[in-house]
Amino acid sequence: MPDPHVGSADAFIQEQLDERILEIEKAFSADVVAFNGPLLIGVDDVLRDAVEDKSKRQPQRKKLVVMLTTTGGYIEVVQRIVDTLRRHYDLVSFVVPNYAYSAGTVLVMSGDEIHMDYYSRLGPIDPQVEINNDRMVPALGYLERYNALVQKAQGNNISTAEVQLLIDGFDQAELYQYEQARELSIALLKEWLVKYKFKNWKTTATRKKRVTKQMRTLRAAMIAKELNKTEKWHVHGHGISMEVLRRDLKLLIDDFGQNSDLSARIRGYHDLLTDYMAKLRVRGVVHFAGAYRPFMQG
Repeated sequence: MPDPHVGSADAFIQEQLDERILEIEKAFSADVVAFNGPLLIGVDDVLRDAVEDKSKRQPQRKKLVVMLTTTGGYIEVVQRIVDTLRRHYDLVSFVVPNYAYSAGTVLVMSGDEIHMDYYSRLGPIDPQVEINNDRMVPALGYLERYNALVQKAQGNNISTAEVQLLIDGFDQAELYQYEQARELSIALLKEWLVKYKFKNWKTTATRKKRVTKQMRTLRAAMIAKELNKTEKWHVHGHGISMEVLRRDLKLLIDDFGQNSDLSARIRGYHDLLTDYMAKLRVRGVVHFAGAYRPFMQG
């Protein structure tokens, strides 16, 4: 039920959100939670509290569906979110109604199932880090720029301005932090793909050859390598479609767009949620049926 402290108009919208998310629960025969917002420090606490409160209010199903929309954030936050979800649910699936970039893509790769349609987008695994205590930047962009300047310097093909940038523009401690964020992203993506997404991959699609753990590990490593190629995807927020993920990464993705009823439910819910967030000027929300938790005003 809606928060008793909100006004009648807000209560009506929250009731509508509850009704729509319950329809999605019926379609998946699973608990459903919507997470819409950046993956910054503190949102893992919000999600943990929501999941724990859900278990107190009613019996949990074995499966959870996460409707995820995010520009990304900290990979450490993603790690804690996955630990939380896996503590409470045996199966976790992700639905991407719109986009899940950067660290959000790594989070999606922890799912047993991934559901997208032609409009949905994932992104390169380019974790974000905070600089100057107030600005988030993509780690790989900084690393690539630094490495490019180093290569130019080694080839004696660097300008005076670039030399000065190399000296003054890069903090070695920050660069190390960025490298660690990148390596953690790759390691977690590989671990989760093998453990969850590939666990039921028993035979190859064409030759029907038995799939070994080594084959699962190699496939996960290939996917991590491809999603880490900044020269291929160019920008942090580059959207990678379901078609490209299937074709180039050989990733099994369920197309919810093939089910017109399910697609209408997912889009109807997502549109109402994002419109409501914009109305309230809220950057993030965690929503279970009966529990609407906004975070990050403005």
